[in-house]
Amino acid sequence: MSEPLKQIAALPIVETPDGPLVLLITTRGRGRWTIPRGWPKPGTADNEMAAKEAADEAGVDGKIGKRPIGTFTYTKRLHFYSWAKCVVDVYPLYVKTHQLEWRERGARKVRWTTPEDAAGLIADAELAELLRSHFHLQAA
Repeated sequence: MSEPLKQIAALPIVETPDGPLVLLITTRGRGRWTIPRGWPKPGTADNEMAAKEAADEAGVDGKIGKRPIGTFTYTKRLHFYSWAKCVVDVYPLYVKTHQLEWRERGARKVRWTTPEDAAGLIADAELAELLRSHFHLQAA
């Protein structure tokens, strides 16, 4: 089996008086809930690339963390009969603005929700566990 491919992701977070909210987006193919992610780019720091993915895929901008809060793996569909294992470093993005228009607005749904509800909506078990761990939630 080949080496896993590396991806980067942003976990958009906003603090409210009632506690934190996270932003989920749908995948373009199957419409499953996830977080903005993409491929690293040579010459661009991974955390900055994660912030760019969040702006392109979800329309959010803010302060991106310098270090990942965790990592998860998943299997990505590359083509009709081609799949690859990916390892994803997740950086926290402390959101300051959510744009009304952004590059992939028509291709995805977005949803602000509590970390607990987000963990229940996300199909990737490792990503859901990363959320539970980061926000100190009980397992479902």
